[in-house]
Amino acid sequence: MKLLIKNGRVVHPVTGAVVLQDILADNGVLAMMERGLDVECDQVIDAKGLIVAPGLVDMHVHLRDPGLTYKEDIITGCAAAARGGVTSLACMANTSPAIDCPEQVKYVLSRAKEACGVQVHPVAALSKGLRGEEPTEPEELKAAGAVALSDDGNNVDNANLMRDVLIRVRGLKMPVLCHCEDTTMVAGRAVNEGSVSRQLWLEGRPAIAEELMVMRDAMLSEETGAPVHICHVSTARSVEIIRKMKKKGVHITCETCPQYFTLTEDEVLTQGSMARVNPPLRTKTDVAGIIAGLKDGTIDVIATDHAPHSAEEKARTLTRAPSGMIGLETSLAITLTQLYHTKKMDLPAIIRRMSTNPADILGLSRGHMSLGAAADLVIFDADEEWTVDPEQFASKARNTPFAGWKLKGKVKYTIAGGKVIYQEQ
Repeated sequence: MKLLIKNGRVVHPVTGAVVLQDILADNGVLAMMERGLDVECDQVIDAKGLIVAPGLVDMHVHLRDPGLTYKEDIITGCAAAARGGVTSLACMANTSPAIDCPEQVKYVLSRAKEACGVQVHPVAALSKGLRGEEPTEPEELKAAGAVALSDDGNNVDNANLMRDVLIRVRGLKMPVLCHCEDTTMVAGRAVNEGSVSRQLWLEGRPAIAEELMVMRDAMLSEETGAPVHICHVSTARSVEIIRKMKKKGVHITCETCPQYFTLTEDEVLTQGSMARVNPPLRTKTDVAGIIAGLKDGTIDVIATDHAPHSAEEKARTLTRAPSGMIGLETSLAITLTQLYHTKKMDLPAIIRRMSTNPADILGLSRGHMSLGAAADLVIFDADEEWTVDPEQFASKARNTPFAGWKLKGKVKYTIAGGKVIYQEQ
């Protein structure tokens, strides 16, 4: 099948160029990129006035499948991803049962074949049952199709276990994705330790709980030589620790999420449990530190940490509701609104952090705008305004604090393997 995209402004995230080009996708790969292409095709898309970029790669998604499919499943999660311009995603292991054996990895891959065409890459558990007591088998999990290891949702408190796993994966080119919060300092606590926790008379989750574990895992990476990726960085001091360790040559990468460069802990005062996330929303100083880390390249990736929950669960009181918010269908628009339209970052820098960099960290052959690369593309109007209405989402879940927000940036087409898997109606 041949697909021709004409008249679009094409973002080349590696070179930093944004140029007017036509793109020919042939048999699932990028075959030609130049002005004025006139080729007989099965489908032609006129992208005049639109941006064409590599499909987004979200390396931190909770699909809740198997076992928690009342929240989300692989089919609905992939549909939500496609609506947000995501063509590849990595799904976390905190399902029921956990993705901690080859059979569970194979289940995810098999189920993903029934979805809309978004590439699904399982992240397997680092420890059996996510209990932090006994390691899984990295070699077997990689052979089954897992791209990384993580107990995300739980910190690996046992430093010796973490060290042993890093030594084992060192030669596998299999990153370990670290949820960094000292369990003893955050257990049972719903919000950031600070002015809001004091107003609500609640024990808070202190920033140091994250920063201690960021430093520990960075030091373990330095000692073992194994790649470590820090998930959902939320504090300015975490950014500074990672910045210093990168300058030392430590093999460490990291991500943040739109909520951490957009919202502060004050959101909890008006939205309650809808603004409860893990790690928690922080302060204005932390938001500024996250943006600085994105701008200077300390933060490699913008991911969603898409965490669906049922309406009944999120309707509970702040201290009893589960942590998490969904983000697949709003991530690009929030990022464009907060970073591109405020002139903090340009389009190539944003797309690098949402496509090329996460693909490279996970070892995926995606996220590159080059001949012969997979024809995974997102076409969007960077300037179109729209209002977030969760009732229109493809996701099963509605738990977003961005409901009613006016955002600037709208996905028009999502293309995976040269096939249109989403088109705005």
